[in-house]
Amino acid sequence: MSAPVPARLPDLADRFASRTEGMTASEIRALFAVASRPEVVSLAGGMPNLAALPLEELATEVAELISRDGQVALQYGSAQGVPLLREQITEVMAAEGIRAHADDVVVTIGSQMALDLVTRIFCDPGDIVLAEGPSYVGALGSFAAYQAQVRHVAMDDDGLVPAALAEALSQLAAAGRRAKFLYTVPNFHNPAGVTLAVARRAEILELCRRYDVLVVEDNPYGLLGFDGQTYPALRSMDPDNVIYLGSFSKTFASGLRVGWALAPPAVRDKLVLAAESATLCPPTFNQMMVSRYLAGHDWRGQVKSFREMYRARRDAMLGALSTYLPAGCRWTHPDGGFYVWLTVPEGVDTKAMLPRAVRARVAYASGTGFYADGLGSRQLRLSYCYPTPERITEGVRRLAGVLNAELEVLHTFGTPDRAATRSVGSGTRRGPQTPSPDTT
Repeated sequence: MSAPVPARLPDLADRFASRTEGMTASEIRALFAVASRPEVVSLAGGMPNLAALPLEELATEVAELISRDGQVALQYGSAQGVPLLREQITEVMAAEGIRAHADDVVVTIGSQMALDLVTRIFCDPGDIVLAEGPSYVGALGSFAAYQAQVRHVAMDDDGLVPAALAEALSQLAAAGRRAKFLYTVPNFHNPAGVTLAVARRAEILELCRRYDVLVVEDNPYGLLGFDGQTYPALRSMDPDNVIYLGSFSKTFASGLRVGWALAPPAVRDKLVLAAESATLCPPTFNQMMVSRYLAGHDWRGQVKSFREMYRARRDAMLGALSTYLPAGCRWTHPDGGFYVWLTVPEGVDTKAMLPRAVRARVAYASGTGFYADGLGSRQLRLSYCYPTPERITEGVRRLAGVLNAELEVLHTFGTPDRAATRSVGSGTRRGPQTPSPDTT
């Protein structure tokens, strides 16, 4: 008896919503199986290093949470989040000068969900969002999913450039348009590794007020300054025009996926409704676990331990870059967070070079993934948060070898036509990449 012929699945591509055209896989995801091998030094992903967490104590907390409060922790909860945790979140934000009420906090499944909900309630197809160039790949993915148009605003070593923002706002106004919001990561930027200068913050807020543009402040790294300094949150300077996004992924445990949005009441109500339709409610167990951690542990001391660990890794990264990279390379010098932004010599295409880097057993995130307009081919992001200092040094040494080989080829055959290359690239590019754990 012959085996049954499996039914042919229908091709549903012609039935997808038009917004799915902006959903494409991460540039690194295709190489992730290779890049995750032990012999490959991955400087690509932004995974927090959890080695400093008191895991045995946390295991006890989990057991006690289930035995004492399991009937609540394992049940449905409020779409806005556990009330006690929302109170505790206001205390966390106070470290950056934010005065807030728990009623204005909406707990989400990571700050990525908060960003997605904000985009969902504000952006119609074709609406304009202003964002730093480069910008966080997860934000670009959300903007593309809702068919918003991203206009990048230039940055320098002091963060977002006010003059560039003023020019963008003025041009939009002259065209009879207005951005729905400015999306910014002011502290220890992902991917650029720079921090918005305090002197610029009031100027940027004033510009957005003048042009009636909302500010979305994404601040997952704000407590991870290597000298212990915390910068005044934009929200603390303009509570009525700033939506603040926060997360415990970088300061506690990323796997619990607990983040939040702090928003004016009218926005908060829409966020709760959007959250109900998306997930009904965020996981109560995870929220109660974070709440118990904040109440029963020295979380400020834990953050200090993280800062010291990441500072040692940052130092290893900067030292290795200075030692090994060829002339013509430039990079940022972060004073907190997870990332260094590297610009390579003219003619080197970091996206094209990535497979060759993986063959040399080192991985990075190419710069094109952090722009919505196809730019970034001369840039790449290096993450120092997860590998040991020794692995970071070795990874940079391997990267330098790949770069030197690329430069030798360029010296022999000449620099490619960048305009032609960009034209081909933008013609095949369907939109910003969907983030994954190896890119975010």
